[in-house]
Amino acid sequence: MKILLTGSSGLIGSALTASLSANGHNVKRLLRSRHTGGEAYWNPEEGTIDLSNCKGIDVVIHLAGDSIAEGRWSKAKKARILDSRIKGTQLIATALARLEERPHTLISGSAIGFYGNRGADIVDEGSPAGEGFLAGVCQQWEDATAPAAEAGIRVVNVRFGMVLSSSGGALKKMLLPFKLGLGGVVGDGKQYMSWVGIDDVAGMVQHIINTPSLRGPVNLVSPSPVSNRQFVRTLGQVLHRPSILPMPAFMARIMFGEMADELLLASTRVMPRLLMNTGYNFINSDLREALESFLIKK
Repeated sequence: MKILLTGSSGLIGSALTASLSANGHNVKRLLRSRHTGGEAYWNPEEGTIDLSNCKGIDVVIHLAGDSIAEGRWSKAKKARILDSRIKGTQLIATALARLEERPHTLISGSAIGFYGNRGADIVDEGSPAGEGFLAGVCQQWEDATAPAAEAGIRVVNVRFGMVLSSSGGALKKMLLPFKLGLGGVVGDGKQYMSWVGIDDVAGMVQHIINTPSLRGPVNLVSPSPVSNRQFVRTLGQVLHRPSILPMPAFMARIMFGEMADELLLASTRVMPRLLMNTGYNFINSDLREALESFLIKK
């Protein structure tokens, strides 16, 4: 298939580009730079997009957006997080809807932040939205795909959990303090963490492309969410390092501000019901095995 991808330079985008290309797909990137060897061009801030090089595209995968985990959530940072998702998604969804030859599928990013802080309750794609900044961002992010859906394009809103990879993301940030023996639980450690291995992300996206019945929200998480305490203990065991230095909730809030409550202390116990119901075969469903596959040299 011919696939157009935004956010190709990020952790997930890089992995998808490699995986999809290895599986025989022709991947074209939507970039912010012109004259890039036949790639497509856009500038979401200016509201410009040029898809003239995208004839015959079958699938669009839209991942671009300002990082939620880089820098404190100032008023300006929160505006960038929201605007980069809403404006970019509206731009690409509207542009696709106007094409004479439209792709059959738009896979657009979202996140399990949609569900908010839910304690120990199990949530899936049928659960309502939660409260908080991220929940509001995710709702508007998903709503922004409406022009494509109204034009008859199959839209899938992929709600990512915490993506595990030794190449980047949350896990890479944790490695140094844990290797130094400075890792430990955050808050009371009871909050649930819904994670997914980077290899599964690529497999899940391929599964979505090949499963026309999937549309709307789809959770991209393993079927084995764990508490923060379980995660910390397992990571420490895999690295053969102690993990006994806790970060109290008040300290997390001092260090990270509002982000601490929504990213570090919030509990979201998410199940990938639709992937399970459509027969997806998980590569990593056990946390210890997943961490060992990323962190232990074979």
